[in-house]
Amino acid sequence: MAGEGIRHTLAIQAEACEVLGSPFTASLCRRFGAHLSQDTAVGRLCLGWSGDTSPSADSVPLRLCGGMHALVLSGRDAKFAEHYPPNGEIAPQWAVIEPALVAHEDFLLDWMTLPPQTNEVGRSGIVWPAMMAIANETGVSLRLLEVGASSGLNLQMDRFAYHFGGREAGDTGSEVRLVPETRGDAVAVHEAIIESRAGCDINPLDPTDDNDALRLQAYIWPDQADRFVRLNGALKLARANPVAVEKIDAIEWLTRELAGPVSDVCTVIYSTIAWQYLPEQARVEGEQTIRDAGSRAAADAPLAWLRFEADGETPGAAISLILWPGGETHSLGRADFHGRWLDWR
Repeated sequence: MAGEGIRHTLAIQAEACEVLGSPFTASLCRRFGAHLSQDTAVGRLCLGWSGDTSPSADSVPLRLCGGMHALVLSGRDAKFAEHYPPNGEIAPQWAVIEPALVAHEDFLLDWMTLPPQTNEVGRSGIVWPAMMAIANETGVSLRLLEVGASSGLNLQMDRFAYHFGGREAGDTGSEVRLVPETRGDAVAVHEAIIESRAGCDINPLDPTDDNDALRLQAYIWPDQADRFVRLNGALKLARANPVAVEKIDAIEWLTRELAGPVSDVCTVIYSTIAWQYLPEQARVEGEQTIRDAGSRAAADAPLAWLRFEADGETPGAAISLILWPGGETHSLGRADFHGRWLDWR
């Protein structure tokens, strides 16, 4: 049957949404999987998608669900919005969805030309413990370099408040409060000063732009209000403390930024569920570029490579760190993709 690839991908995404606590988005994916057809322009686009529809590639289900959420958030379809949280816990019937697909096909077709942008703020609750550990180990402030930084919200991580099993860290007065369920070892709280911050992305978004902010908001799943609150708080901070995310190829950017050691700071290259989206050759070249820079690191110019990335294991994703000089790999634990829990080791 035509479109079996996208139907399979929608089923996989539905299962992932269930695991990650969004029954509404899971049910929406299943509605699309059961009913998408050639009768609508959006259906034809999805069923005839020329690339890889999977979550690790073009993420077509998330593009589609994000576009539908954008209709609701932007006020384009008030009648359709009546069926979204907090008014409904599962997706509406196809008889409600299909008219919205038809009425807003130009908007949705344009929306789906770009990949999802999640810039999940909760992931700062996973990497900040590592940043504190790096600062404590090296004894210097941090120079942050984020690969796949989207709109740069997680480059604001020192401006968030954290609670790790009753221990407070970060800016405790911040309106952005991250409280992951902590498992495993206790998180040690240390001072971590960020000296500078920069990021790159193939398609960066501007948090001060209303359309870009809508794209970020639309990729928050509709029944996860806590994520929405965190995102809006981080957008407010980003507008008050702008950080430019450079539109550039990641390898070109890393080569330039790591051209030589920087004294009196620890340069921290990091990514949160982003490295996996680089083409395979780029990942190979990027790793070699980072390791070459690591070989040039010194006691007064250390280098860290911190990754919070999927590794094919479950549950969640792996947190790993390599610190130079020395180059030893540290497995720091695992965490939920959206930062709901942290198993710290």
